[in-house]
Amino acid sequence: MITVLTGGTGGARFVDGLHRIVPSEELTIIVNTGDDHDWWGVYVSPDVDSITYVLSGRLSAERGWGVRGDTFHCLQQMKELGEETWFSVGDRDLAIHLLRTKLLAQGRTLSEVTRSITRRLGLKHRILPMSDQRVETRIGTLTGELSFEEYFVKRRYQDPVQSVSFAGAGECQPAPGVIEAIVSANAVLLAPSNPVTSIGPILAVPGIREALRNTAAPVVGVSPIVGAAAVSGPAANLMRAQGLEVSIAGVAQAYGDFLDILVVHETDSEFAKTIPHGTVEIRCADILMRTLADRTRIASTALSLACPDMMQEQVAG
Repeated sequence: MITVLTGGTGGARFVDGLHRIVPSEELTIIVNTGDDHDWWGVYVSPDVDSITYVLSGRLSAERGWGVRGDTFHCLQQMKELGEETWFSVGDRDLAIHLLRTKLLAQGRTLSEVTRSITRRLGLKHRILPMSDQRVETRIGTLTGELSFEEYFVKRRYQDPVQSVSFAGAGECQPAPGVIEAIVSANAVLLAPSNPVTSIGPILAVPGIREALRNTAAPVVGVSPIVGAAAVSGPAANLMRAQGLEVSIAGVAQAYGDFLDILVVHETDSEFAKTIPHGTVEIRCADILMRTLADRTRIASTALSLACPDMMQEQVAG
């Protein structure tokens, strides 16, 4: 079994490549829910939805979020009615949020609801929210504390970041199956997701980081940082706020207590030599995921480092 920790658009792209080389029944995806958001009275789980949409062939490639070919009639009507519309929800996307909200109101857990939705969409992959309890990523700014979606979408991540916290993380528990998926895996992969607000909330759930330290499986991550900049999004500012250098050294520091191998971009090969020997092993490759072929290639690279025997069997087959 292959287990991947993921969040954000980079994570969805990586999973898109990974599911093309790993049988669906053998792939478990643990997803960040720190971005989950209440909008118009419905429960939105952006990262869970992006993974669900990419695996079912529904993800909008143009936007990197939401449903391909979606319409926005409800959004337009809400705007005309004077409601806030900074969080763009398409009509087909809204149907998923309505169903999730309905099932949660019936007393089902988030992981049960996620399983129900993914099965209805024909998926066999095991998609696990990091926790069934609510954990909210909070961004401290000069004007006050914001939810992640307020910071990222409404304010377009322009606010200087003073702090990042995960409200509720200390009191929550991993969703059923999360710890087992890590400790019993043949390999654990970390997608090239924002280490602070995509992977960070997952690691903040009690027991998950310990499971990563204790698993016998190799743990391989792909860097979301190239040089001194994020491949996309606000990772650089968020890393600085957490005291992490914006470089592959900062990524290695964030995961250093459990990561075995970090795959970095080939242009960072010289900088990789400065990573202290005996900490995280560094491997270089072209990690930019411009096309579907790129996504499949980097997923294959990460998997081959974690499970060379598995990849050899696939090639031989």
